Amino acid sequence: MFSIFIKEINSFFNSLIAYLVILIFLTFVGLYLWVLPESSVLAFGFADIDPLFQYGPLAFLLLIPAITMRTFSEEKKDGTIELLLTRPLTDWQIILGKYFASFALVLLSLVPTLVYYFSVYQLGNPVGNIDSAAVVSSYVGLGLLGATFCAIGIFSSIITKNQVVAFMICVIICYVLLDGLGRVATVNLWGQWAGLLSILGMDYHYQSLSKGMIDSRDVVYFLSIITIMLVAAQKVLGSRKW
Repeated sequence: MFSIFIKEINSFFNSLIAYLVILIFLTFVGLYLWVLPESSVLAFGFADIDPLFQYGPLAFLLLIPAITMRTFSEEKKDGTIELLLTRPLTDWQIILGKYFASFALVLLSLVPTLVYYFSVYQLGNPVGNIDSAAVVSSYVGLGLLGATFCAIGIFSSIITKNQVVAFMICVIICYVLLDGLGRVATVNLWGQWAGLLSILGMDYHYQSLSKGMIDSRDVVYFLSIITIMLVAAQKVLGSRKW
């Protein structure tokens, strides 16, 4: 697994993918946090970095599918998947190696945002006037959301040879789970089932984690989706039908 992990990391950084993902993510959330008047910390004068956690999922919704779309579909298109499968590696080692490499890149894109936190921390009046507990739990939520998107991306890439199709499948599944179920739940058709639909959505659990307390139920929810997606990917890879 470690050899696959290193191979994927090198592939990311030997191309422009890693640099573009990090640059685009930091620019996107930086604009909302510091520049755009409707959300700028400087304009509202509140010591928080909520725009990062409010718009971060939107950035992930487009960037993570771009990271994961090539993981298996490119291998299948180029015919190198057969060579990969002949190596002394199990299906799980291959899948987890690619998954953790993608997730590592997502985490790496979050590391520079700590500068935003320390900047707002220093700008607070008095210094340090920021809800650090909420920031920590929000980072955990954003990390779990990114991990879940990566798992969905791995599954999307493994079921098609076309990277664009893999990208679109990942975006659609991620959007439905993140925001779609919550929006459907607001329609006055479901009655007592509306609450269940809302709970099944990622946004419900993501917002829960952003309140400053890490609830094990929210963590289990994200880990469950990750497990389901990776198991589904392993079943597809194990079938060898592509």
